[in-house]
Amino acid sequence: MMRYYHDRFQVKNLIHNLLARVITLSHEYRDRIYIRKDIILKLTEHGELNQTSLLSYCGLNLMKHKDILESLERKGFINRTEQAWGNKKIIKYAVTQKGREFCRMILEPYEDIFPRSEKHDQEQS
Repeated sequence: MMRYYHDRFQVKNLIHNLLARVITLSHEYRDRIYIRKDIILKLTEHGELNQTSLLSYCGLNLMKHKDILESLERKGFINRTEQAWGNKKIIKYAVTQKGREFCRMILEPYEDIFPRSEKHDQEQS
């Protein structure tokens, strides 16, 4: 009888851990989608932004999100340029034509349908 409860506890614990992992993975994936969307929208809204401003406006951390910026650049949605400024370099990002079209065709209608705030939802009703 004791063995039954022990096995049942282990199975229950395993299921709990697996569900927690699935929820974490789906949350991470969703976050990356929203991060990409925010980057393209901010650059469309503001034009060219230096790296610090872009990361600040989007609430990002360079160490954690650099791969997302690089991915958007590789896929042609944003451009990255470097400008010398004394001993330092300033990194700037701008949305490309492909990024603007993506924003106009996909992101803007999405934002209209699913706004970020509930206040906006209530105004539309």
